[in-house]
Amino acid sequence: MSKLAILCVDDETIILNSLRRQLRRAFSDKYVYESAESADEAFEIIQEFEEEGSDVIVIVSDWLMPGMKGDEFLSKVHQDHPRVVKILLTGQADEEAISRAQEQANLHQYLTKPWKSDELVNCIRSGLEAIQAQI
Repeated sequence: MSKLAILCVDDETIILNSLRRQLRRAFSDKYVYESAESADEAFEIIQEFEEEGSDVIVIVSDWLMPGMKGDEFLSKVHQDHPRVVKILLTGQADEEAISRAQEQANLHQYLTKPWKSDELVNCIRSGLEAIQAQI
């Protein structure tokens, strides 16, 4: 049976740990919760899931990260995985980056840091419902 995963990408471990706790509290064991500290690490995780026959269905990404900004990362993900729900969670993205992510990555939503847990959970739920409606 394939697993469904939510992938959080942020260069700050404390943010990743907080996201994982909040998601586990909200969704229990319905999903696998993965985290990556860079876009490169996230691409490796996505590939590992594909090789297992499993899917990353939601990506929550920071914008300001070393190596590759979040809008570029989400755009690259979108090229191969257009149905993944993509959420930008950051306090530092500029309007141009958000616009690029909306246009090039089909960004589901942009949330600012600090975020409210219920706002994030509702955002993920609405993204998953939108994907289900397309099936």
